[in-house]
Amino acid sequence: MSLVIILRILFMLLSALLGWEVAKLLGRWLPVGTSPITKEYVQLAIALIGALAGFLLAPYLTVIPYRALRRRLHQIPAHTLLMGSIGLIVGLFIAALLALPLSMLPGLVGQILPFVVAVLLGALGATTMVMRDKDILATLGLFVARDTVKRKRNVILLDTSVIIDGRVADICRAGFITATMIVPRFVLDELQHIADSADTLRRNRGRRGLEILNKMQKDACAPLEISAMDVPEIREVDGKLVKLAQELDCPILTNDYNLNRVAELQGVRVLNINELANAVKAVVLPGETLQVQIIQEGKEANQGLGYLDDGTMIVVEDGRRHMNSTVEIVVTRVLQTVAGRMIFGQIADGRRQG
Repeated sequence: MSLVIILRILFMLLSALLGWEVAKLLGRWLPVGTSPITKEYVQLAIALIGALAGFLLAPYLTVIPYRALRRRLHQIPAHTLLMGSIGLIVGLFIAALLALPLSMLPGLVGQILPFVVAVLLGALGATTMVMRDKDILATLGLFVARDTVKRKRNVILLDTSVIIDGRVADICRAGFITATMIVPRFVLDELQHIADSADTLRRNRGRRGLEILNKMQKDACAPLEISAMDVPEIREVDGKLVKLAQELDCPILTNDYNLNRVAELQGVRVLNINELANAVKAVVLPGETLQVQIIQEGKEANQGLGYLDDGTMIVVEDGRRHMNSTVEIVVTRVLQTVAGRMIFGQIADGRRQG
């Protein structure tokens, strides 16, 4: 027999007994001359109503509040529960000291005020200790909480998108990342799910991400850790990453635009690889000359397209007739777009360089 059924039966019996006793009290208000049998029927009816109400309401009075309280307690850090309990005890102790003088006040005030003061001081003590727990413990020299130890570490959280992208391995090898890179287990699970996808493109992207992680673990450029840290109360991977970054006080390495914006709105620092790629591109000003190989036609008439070593597109006016040739161009303007930077130029003196 399940716990819910047992609780329902117990509440049904208690409610039936309560209803029977209430019916006895109400029997005094029945009209004079009511027969004893009628009174018993009334008592039985009220007892049955009480039993039915107890059976139906038992889960809402016991199991559901218990489960909600248990979920809430799982979400509250252990040190918060401890400090709240200490604050409650301190508040009740102070209230106990004040109970005797307050009870000597005349009339109803002396009877009610000690209880009110106990409730207020208990709540005030618990709230104060929870809100200022770290400051209080730090003042006493006792604060060595787990999340503080983590914050002292120089760590970076990796997002699924940046692992699949692959450039993080090259950035790490170049020495631009010296912090410990952490891949939470839920990110690894998402990567595994992508690698097992029925879609060929997604499957290849997921497998590439797993290969990149394996490669980075073997490379000694910077330590990489697979962590079991989780945020069970949040289901979405991006939400878990943002919450974990807040707890660890560390940045997130990503190239996901949506995650970037969500994290910034919640005060989490983001290291975006796309922004880094744009930042390290060569600065070109109008009037400068460049050596460019024209490799394809442009969208407009007579335009030719070339690329710098960093991938920046160069649109050359009248460059179509110099296809597959290297020419010297003069930069006329630089355009920054959402997709990246574009350079426009024209051939210097119309001369081919090769």
